[in-house]
Amino acid sequence: MSKPALRQANGPAHTRILGLGAARGENVVTNFDIIEPIDSSDEWIRQRTGVVERRRAGAGVQAVDLAEAAAREALAAAGIDASQLGAVLVSTISNVVPTPSLAALLADRIGATPAPAYDISAACAGYAYGIAQADALIRSGLAEYVLVVGAEKMSDYAKPTDRTISFLLADGAGAAIVGPADEPGIAPTIWGSDGSKWGTIRMTSTFAEYRDGAGEVEWPTLEQDGQTVFRWAVWEMAKVAKQAVEAAGITPDQLDAFIPHQANMRIIDEFAKQLGLPESVVIARDIATTGNTSAASVPLATHRLLQENPQLSGGLALQIGFGAGLVYGAQVVRLP
Repeated sequence: MSKPALRQANGPAHTRILGLGAARGENVVTNFDIIEPIDSSDEWIRQRTGVVERRRAGAGVQAVDLAEAAAREALAAAGIDASQLGAVLVSTISNVVPTPSLAALLADRIGATPAPAYDISAACAGYAYGIAQADALIRSGLAEYVLVVGAEKMSDYAKPTDRTISFLLADGAGAAIVGPADEPGIAPTIWGSDGSKWGTIRMTSTFAEYRDGAGEVEWPTLEQDGQTVFRWAVWEMAKVAKQAVEAAGITPDQLDAFIPHQANMRIIDEFAKQLGLPESVVIARDIATTGNTSAASVPLATHRLLQENPQLSGGLALQIGFGAGLVYGAQVVRLP
């Protein structure tokens, strides 16, 4: 007796980003607002990081609220209804609870139920991870349209006196709708991790230590080994970025834009040098007025880049995210 044949899902050959949305914290926090606790100056922050101000949300605003605003704009830009979504992916490290997921709540809020929904915990690389997964889900036939969101309220984990990373942190959400396309719009993703550097960007304590600390352990916040992260980002991530360009089958001079994680302006500038990008390539520098929004960083920077340079629509952009874990992800995409 022959064994029954199983059906296997098959989807379209190509995908692309169809629309973007963005939401930033409503409060503008300047360097002068935060320099006293870190015994620093506006000049020191600008020279070391390029940040002039960052956007932070008020006490009553959560990451899911920012995600909802960004998602609704992305849906409108793509011209599809939330009921058409085959999956909702949210990259975040600042959901208010470990479970249930922010993605499931977001799906309900925007009317995407019963689409599968789940969170991605990949810090600043999370959006690139989400785009890779959306591409795979659609081409495998598991979804027609996928919502990918990077949403963070990083100010909840910023210690006012920390001089390593907290003065960079900001709040926001960036969203993308990925769907079928007539030609390739998302090139192969180069992604990975290096857990040997797991503690390079870290929390100051675990939640268990905070719970059991009898008031002697402070609320967990973020800190980093700045120089180690800088060297890793500049040298190792430049290699990943080059691999992503090669995997796309293009050369750097064929790029229209470069959109790196908005971690530090010095890293972005050194990145551009390492890649040998021609002057024709527009480089995203959203960090100057938004700050570091972790998983929301790349989509927010992309959204602003297209607002300020509408002629880039339809062009090719190299995007790369990298951060705590250490994790990284990069791909060349066609801009919506």
